Amino acid sequence: MKTYKFTINGNKYTVDINDIEDGKAQVEVNRTPYTVELDMEDIKIPVQKPKVVKVATPEAPKAGTTQAKVKQAPAAPTASGATIKSPLPGVVLDVFVREGDAVKAGQHVMMLEAMKMENNIDAPKDGVVKQIRARKGDSVMEGDVLIVFE
Repeated sequence: MKTYKFTINGNKYTVDINDIEDGKAQVEVNRTPYTVELDMEDIKIPVQKPKVVKVATPEAPKAGTTQAKVKQAPAAPTASGATIKSPLPGVVLDVFVREGDAVKAGQHVMMLEAMKMENNIDAPKDGVVKQIRARKGDSVMEGDVLIVFE
């Protein structure tokens, strides 16, 4: 329902538009109901564009809280080394390494939010980060390559 206030020749009117269907509108003018026929040729119904909604990332966990531990997808060998793939769909909350960084097996390299849980993504083996394919705020699907190692 939409409500409009009009002043016509000094008289005040409150108009509630309750329903519009098949060229007829159900309205109330100062609480008196009316059915109004509309000339649909003159009415242009605006097309609403979808809104883009930015999802806020949650705060880092406080001391003493627990985080879910997701079993890391096995590293897939590539021509230049190994990759870490996303174990499930989610949003990258943080990346703890940069390209060129040396990492140890088991080191946290990324934090992924999935199903409202924070999941540590760990290095599968010792190596050097060659390429980071997912950045903070990126949405990823299960199996997407997140990091390439040498």
